[in-house]
This record gives sequence, structure tokens and C-alpha cells, in this order.
Amino acid sequence: MARWQPDAPERLAAAALELFEAHGYESTTVIEIAERAGLTKSTFFRYFKDKREVLFGGGTVAGLLVEGISAAPPSAGPLDAVAYALDALGRTFFTADRREFSARRQAVLNAHTELREREALKRTDLTASMIEALARRGVPGRPARVTAELGKLVWEIAYDQWLDTANSEGFGPLARQALAEVRAAAAPR
Repeated sequence: MARWQPDAPERLAAAALELFEAHGYESTTVIEIAERAGLTKSTFFRYFKDKREVLFGGGTVAGLLVEGISAAPPSAGPLDAVAYALDALGRTFFTADRREFSARRQAVLNAHTELREREALKRTDLTASMIEALARRGVPGRPARVTAELGKLVWEIAYDQWLDTANSEGFGPLARQALAEVRAAAAPR
């Protein structure tokens, strides 16, 4: 593959995943990842600050969530704005062609404490991004935080179900189902 191809971050992530699966996270170096992707070490560091970050998309999911919340209709309530963003995420990022890669990625994350810690930090960042996006829509502090935490819970439930490669349901419908379940659980009895 030519070094100038525009899909360098995806190539690096695919190479890293292959190497992490084959040799383990700890035994894989940035140089090996770059070489497997047909790129240089400096190209790796142009996209990722370290080898842990290569499997986390560089903030793509957070950016898409923020865009989705911002693009929700003005009449949408806070949780509906988050649902709108999750639907958009399902259409643009968590697509059927990414499911197998994502499931393999999650298996690697689950096998390495350092990567699970990074994943937890990234999920905290997702919540903070949603809080900021909701605040820009005029949602006050505490309601924005509660909504973002519920949004993260919905995202986690839907993502876990979507990762199951035997599941053919898209991420958006799974997120809507999880949101309905969260709403039902919170409804007065």
C-alpha cells in the first residue's frame, strides 16, 4: 500500500488490532504497527499520541455525538436530542461493515487492563462531550449531566448488543430500544 493513501488512521487501527490479537498489546510496538500498515512511525504519531489511542478513533465518536445533539430539532427535549445523536451514530459510524472489527477490538480491550482503563476514560469523555453539547442547547447543568449519564448508559447497552456478530439489528434501533427500556425503568409505577 502506498504511504500517501488517505485512510492512514484506519490502516493503523487495523494493523494494531491484528498485531494485538496475534502478539498481545504489551508485546506490540508502534514501529511494528506502522510497518504492518505500510506507514512510518512519524505517520503513526501524526494521528495517535500513543499505541493505546490507536483503537479509540481519536475522538470520532464524541465528535459525532456532539454533532448529532446539535443537529437535533430545536423542539427535541434533552433525552430526545441524545437519541437523535445515537441514531446518527448508528447511520455514520456503528455500521454493519464495522461490526466485526468492533467486536474483535472489544475482545482485545477486554483482555488488557490498560486498554480497559483507557476505554473507561473515553466513556467519561463521551459523557462530558454530551454535557457540553446539551448545555449549548440551553439545558441547565444538573439536567444536562443526568441526561448525558443516561445517554451513556443507553449507548453502552446498545453497543454491547450491537457487538454481537450474530445480531443483525442496527445500532440506531438498538439504542432506541435501550432508551425505551431506560425510560420505562424510570417511569413512576
